[in-house]
Amino acid sequence: MSVRRGRAALLAALGIDMAGTGLFAPISLLYFQAVTDLSLPTIGLLISVATIASLPVPVVVGHLVDRYGPRGIVITAQVLQGVGFAAYVQAHGPVSVLVPSLIVTVGQRMFWCSVFTLVTEVAPPGRGAQDRTFALFSMVQSAGLGAGSLIAGLALSGGPHAYRLVVVINAASYLVSAAALYFVPRAPRVKTDKVAGSYRDLLRDRPYLGFIAVNGIFNLVAVMVGTAVPVYVVEGLPAPQWLAGPLLTFNTVLLATGQTLAVRLVRRLPRTRALALAGAFMVVWALAMALAVRIPGALLIAYLPLSMAFFAAGELIMAPVANALASAAAPDHLRGRYLAVMQYGFAVAQIIAPTFFTVLYTRGRALPFVVLAAVTAGASVLIARSSLGAGRSEGTLPAEGQKDGSDDPRTGENEWTSAD
Repeated sequence: MSVRRGRAALLAALGIDMAGTGLFAPISLLYFQAVTDLSLPTIGLLISVATIASLPVPVVVGHLVDRYGPRGIVITAQVLQGVGFAAYVQAHGPVSVLVPSLIVTVGQRMFWCSVFTLVTEVAPPGRGAQDRTFALFSMVQSAGLGAGSLIAGLALSGGPHAYRLVVVINAASYLVSAAALYFVPRAPRVKTDKVAGSYRDLLRDRPYLGFIAVNGIFNLVAVMVGTAVPVYVVEGLPAPQWLAGPLLTFNTVLLATGQTLAVRLVRRLPRTRALALAGAFMVVWALAMALAVRIPGALLIAYLPLSMAFFAAGELIMAPVANALASAAAPDHLRGRYLAVMQYGFAVAQIIAPTFFTVLYTRGRALPFVVLAAVTAGASVLIARSSLGAGRSEGTLPAEGQKDGSDDPRTGENEWTSAD
């Protein structure tokens, strides 16, 4: 099977996966409220326990990816999520919510800790080609989420039977995605003298750890869009309450359509400088959101989408470039572990975002966005400075991870032979 067809199979699998995710996410709490007698705080606690219990997964998955390759891990992750969502159909009490939730969250952690290594394997060589592959990956992710979310809007008024149908469809989507991934060929295992290695190597790699921290701050901005913007628009601003939904939809449309264009526009920049530019756009968005409290209500209908366009510009650059840089800067024999640990940035952002927003919001409506702008500005300066110098001896990411936009002259279309 050709590499080109392998990329198509991977993109199809991702699109199916994310459509199912987008379909279920808006009704998740409503579903458990409808089919169980549990209170909303209890449901939230059970899901949080499952999420925290899955935090050690990246450490294990990274080791397995380096040893066996990412393809089988990604397929296993999809099957686990399909089984977990299928078990949700029988949810009726605490245990029948907690156990499937744990299966689902473990599957999710496995997926996100291994899929970027798989994308790296199917991407053609060369900075430009790899960035475009990650950009296409992000576009499909956003499009799938958006499509699923739009359909979920129809299910919100359907009651328990509609919710249960959504759960069944989501479970099926993961199994279909796993089947599609079967057609992604295995990459040949790279033979290297550096067969040894452990997480101690990563813990000694301070530039990479710094990059993970900076990327975690960018992830916090992304999580804050879904966590904070709806509450801020509905309760904190004199804007029409109906504006929150279209605002997030507008953001999704931008992310689903502009990824490859954004990567093309920054392809001549070193990746670290491109990330600093992405951070600058996010800073402008956060400051614009903070200033929204001073904007008359009638003008917010135009002002907020314009503000959201700055976030979208930053996210369009950040998502593919950060993933490509993380992959390029990782040693070949430790890439699975490096990329798995990268996922802790997003996990931590998911955990702290609600508290970050609610604590600051109670002290001032605009305060969360002011603090977020300051933190993001600092992260942007740090990532920009990390592009100075040419090697790790100077405290920077390696030059091969941040080179300019010139592509490798190879076509990247070498055939792989599937071992299946």
